[in-house]
Amino acid sequence: MKISIKLFAIVLCLSFLLISCERENRPGLSMAKVPGITDSEILIGSSLALGGHASYLGTQTLHGAMAYLNHVNKEGGINGRQIKIIAYDDGYDPPRCVANTQKLIIQDNVFALFCYVGTPTTVKIIPIVDEAKIPLVGMFTGANALREPLNRYLINVRASYYQETGAAVKHLVEDLDIKKIAVFYQYDAYGFDGLRGTEFALKKYSLVPVATGTYIRGTLNIEEGLKRILEAKAEAVVMIGTYDPCAKFIKLSRAKNFNPLFYNVSFVGADELARRLGKQGEGVIVTQVVPPPELPSTNNLLWGAAEYVELLKKYYPEDIPNFVGLEGYINARVLVEGLRRAGKNLNRELFINSIESIQNYDLGIANTLSFSPMDHQGLERVYFTHIQNGKFRLITDWQTIQ
Repeated sequence: MKISIKLFAIVLCLSFLLISCERENRPGLSMAKVPGITDSEILIGSSLALGGHASYLGTQTLHGAMAYLNHVNKEGGINGRQIKIIAYDDGYDPPRCVANTQKLIIQDNVFALFCYVGTPTTVKIIPIVDEAKIPLVGMFTGANALREPLNRYLINVRASYYQETGAAVKHLVEDLDIKKIAVFYQYDAYGFDGLRGTEFALKKYSLVPVATGTYIRGTLNIEEGLKRILEAKAEAVVMIGTYDPCAKFIKLSRAKNFNPLFYNVSFVGADELARRLGKQGEGVIVTQVVPPPELPSTNNLLWGAAEYVELLKKYYPEDIPNFVGLEGYINARVLVEGLRRAGKNLNRELFINSIESIQNYDLGIANTLSFSPMDHQGLERVYFTHIQNGKFRLITDWQTIQ
């Protein structure tokens, strides 16, 4: 009797094992367990500013990314699956970004998050990302909080604000012999990050900001900040803001015959800043984390930028190629490469492992991209540009900067 019971138990266990193996080998059933993945689709979610005072940044990031993803889908997708983006407008508002992210994960059941825009919005969702163990790829922010400590689920592509401000201060002090440097910044996580980066960089030269001025996100109340910086007689102003308030600051400074060297970090939205400044933008410096998108395509190092321009013209013909859109395009290139390397039996952990395997990947933008299990920032290079005759030009000789 006991032998019969044992035999029955063994047969029952083997039956369950065979059924389990059969289920795992049936694609429709195994893939159903992975959020956002079906036999024909990969669902990706994004929350970014598509309306409001930062809408240019969100819209162009999304258009640059979608131009490449549309191209990939037209060519057959990734391992037979089409990439579908669900994008919600957060208006550059942290609470809306949190709500959007929760909806994307819980209701929409997306596989990964992608192309978030802004520091104050993105840092607020880190706990949600950690809890859901969901990849977040390609954020349009250089915030240090997204880089340190290393977070397995955060995949940064661009250089950091610390790298941007550090390189800028080095040129200001060493090449231009400027010591009286002020900081004008947005009073939130984004501005604080840029301020700290500038302070760290100045400390290397035994310097501190001669003055600081702030404005509240979503406003144009820059007058008090300008007053402080003007009174300090700053020779250069490091600007950590968005295009509207920074443009107003520069215009009002020039109207008061206050003409220090104006330097902006990449998040400002360089092309939109130049458009708002018009002739008053001459000489304004902006660091970029990608090269100018319309340098001659005969330069073999910039074939990636040329592809962005071509695809943007095809899918968004009313858009003018710009730095923000090129960054979105590069984010999409990273997303696609990670999905390709992960293979047909895709899941979130395998996707992150695949991203970490990318080494010296040629994006066609003059510098290659690399990740590792200990490094989740793919690009390191900072480009310096300044406005000349309404257009951004690369700075190749700092001795020509006045």
